[in-house]
Amino acid sequence: MGHKIAVLGAGSWGSALAGVLFENGHTVSIWTRDNDQKEEINNQHTNKKYLPQFSFPEDILASTDLKEAVTGAEALLFVIPTKGMRAVAKQVNALIDHKVTVIHASKGLEEHSHKRISTILSEELVPSWLTGIVALSGPSHAEEVIKKDLTTITAASETAVSAQLTQELFINDYFRVYTNSDIVGVEIGAALKNIIAIGAGVIAGLGYGDNAKAGLVTRGLAEISRLGIELGADPLTFMGLSGVGDLIVTCTSPHSRNWRAGYQIGKGKEIDSILSEMGMVVEGISTTRAAFELAASHGIEMPITEAIYNVVYNDSDVEYAILNLMQREGKSE
Repeated sequence: MGHKIAVLGAGSWGSALAGVLFENGHTVSIWTRDNDQKEEINNQHTNKKYLPQFSFPEDILASTDLKEAVTGAEALLFVIPTKGMRAVAKQVNALIDHKVTVIHASKGLEEHSHKRISTILSEELVPSWLTGIVALSGPSHAEEVIKKDLTTITAASETAVSAQLTQELFINDYFRVYTNSDIVGVEIGAALKNIIAIGAGVIAGLGYGDNAKAGLVTRGLAEISRLGIELGADPLTFMGLSGVGDLIVTCTSPHSRNWRAGYQIGKGKEIDSILSEMGMVVEGISTTRAAFELAASHGIEMPITEAIYNVVYNDSDVEYAILNLMQREGKSE
């Protein structure tokens, strides 16, 4: 028997996940702030700005009324930018009046507070209405999921029942879901890989090859692991789908907004111009600042993150930043 799921956010990933849920036999509603987008989804069954190759099933309807979207839902899937997560969670908290499982498929850290998304949700949603909070994360591009390309991701939660429910909601022949109890590690891996993806795009834009890319990804994983372990993550999580898996897919594909932003930086374009032309949130930009500040507060060395922070926020020359990385004092791996 299917469940009723409210998907909060109608970007590319929210659209793709809504399609997976519907195909699995669930009743799906989508919430969007944009009335034009709502009309397009409901009348044309498309989402051309975010996912032009995708057509929604006619039974998936969008609404700009958050109450209408969440009423009666057994699970709420948050798929919105990190910067909007707290505000939307506050609104949802005033509307829910029954037990729900809360799932999020967003990847980032809150600016200023540096908090993970599950922490934001737990702070804003009344615990008595929650069966659990789940992070859905892993190596996955919406553009490939809608083509039913083989995809494997992780449902992480401190509440095993909620992780298992999420697995059951999404799993099918092309979309495989594993459960994990280490939500700290899964969320840290998901957020910080976007920083390394910007770096991978930068070196590609500068014309460097596979050697440079492999070195950046490997040392980037070391940085992610150092900070994650300091924050309480299981080191083995970073060897899994939401660690090295997500890092590989995001650092090697033009589907990644973060990679594309980095590539344009490497080509000499200004950050503001890049973000304006893309017209979509590039989570790695704000996450770079949050991770840089978080690492500093914990005394964790993250030289790649620091280099990208200086390029993005201090207008450092990208080639000079790379040279500084290469000229750091030799040390044991």
